[in-house]
Amino acid sequence: MSAAPSRLRAFLAAWPRVALVEVREAKGSTPREAGAWMLVSPGAIFSTIGGGQLEFMAIDRARDMIAAGAPSADILDVPLGPQIGQCCGGRVLVDVALAGEARRAAMLRRIEDEAGSRPSVFIFGGGHVGHALAAALALLPLAVTIVETRADQIGDLPEGVEVRLTAVPEEVVRDAPPCSAFLVLTHDHALDFLIVAEALKRADAAYVGMIGSKTKRATFASWYLKEAGGGEAALSRLVCPIGGAEVKDKRPAVIAAMAAAEVMRGLSAP
Repeated sequence: MSAAPSRLRAFLAAWPRVALVEVREAKGSTPREAGAWMLVSPGAIFSTIGGGQLEFMAIDRARDMIAAGAPSADILDVPLGPQIGQCCGGRVLVDVALAGEARRAAMLRRIEDEAGSRPSVFIFGGGHVGHALAAALALLPLAVTIVETRADQIGDLPEGVEVRLTAVPEEVVRDAPPCSAFLVLTHDHALDFLIVAEALKRADAAYVGMIGSKTKRATFASWYLKEAGGGEAALSRLVCPIGGAEVKDKRPAVIAAMAAAEVMRGLSAP
């Protein structure tokens, strides 16, 4: 389950006076899209509309409204040019309004709905790279699950990362939501192969990746085509090694960063 709703509840509990800042319209090149929002309190902010001078102006206006107790909403019409030191070139309309009880409740429902609709990513294996992947992916708008067969490998995971302990990880693949992403990096190559073969059966999978090398990929390909009944078309969808071969640094955090980018590309593909 995403940690975002609990963080928002904590923010609202800590700050009884907040203002909602939301991008109503974004034309041309802008830091964020229409619908992007943030909450502003006298001493903290939650989320972002993209940073830079646009955000600073919106924060200042929101805090002025909070200090004055202004009951009415305001609209900022901001051209992103040299005059504000933000040369994106677009134009943004931003709504700013105090958030009373109804608006606070609406924002909670909104973020809960957003959390519930996040794409699912399953990490098979809770070793060093698995933990690094969980840490990297937990920062993104994703529903992240680590799947393990060994109970002693689960621990010190980021908030919001779900854990599935199972002796049959292939079943998790079968039961995964549509358009899920699968990263396979268990302690056992044979188990990796079984999980990947199951994932490649999912024509709707957004991403199927396996940790390894060119040799491991070649070994899997031979087994998959000759013994597992797989086909070349499905095999072509496998990313192995995850994270690519361009960066030679094999530290878990580096592999995780590169693989997280691959996953996001897969999830955003049409």
